[in-house]
Formats: sequence, C-alpha cells, structure tokens
Amino acid sequence: MIMVLSLSIFPSTVIASEKNTIEVTAKSNEMPAEVKVMLDRLEEIKEMDKSTMSRSEKKELRKEVKAIKKNLKASNHGIYLSIGAIIIIILLLILLL
Repeated sequence: MIMVLSLSIFPSTVIASEKNTIEVTAKSNEMPAEVKVMLDRLEEIKEMDKSTMSRSEKKELRKEVKAIKKNLKASNHGIYLSIGAIIIIILLLILLL
C-alpha cells in the first residue's frame, strides 16, 4: 500500500520541483541561441589581450564574466529532485533489493 502511494506521489514531486528553463526541442540537441551567445562571449573574453587594459576595464570584464556564468548556471536543463523524493527513491531501492 505504501509503495503504491509513494509511486503516485513521486511524479508530482518531480514535476513540481522542475525549474522554468528555456525548452530545447526533443528532436534537436542544439543549445538555445541565448546560451550560444553567452558562450561565444566568454570565448571572446578569454582570447582578449588583457595586458593593455586598465584596471577598471579588467574589473568590468570580471563582472561581465561572473554575470554570464551566473546566467548559464541558472539556465541549466534538468530535473531537480527534492530531498523527500530522494529519500523515497532510496527507501524503495532498499525494499526492492
């Protein structure tokens, strides 16, 4: 009885814990355009010659890199499980094995 109830609760927990992200179509494994632009900008910054820049310009670049990396982490695609869902999965594995 408990297993049936836990299995019926599990999908709603997973769906409720998903973050709203940019959807990638299932047919293509391409990155969203916004992510591609951010990655290109990071590569461009890496290739810059920073030795001729002033201190304030370097500081602005560091701020930009931090902001881009923060946005990239926020746009991760995936399913986020709550602690309760992980505990239920572990308990089910222990009971079944």
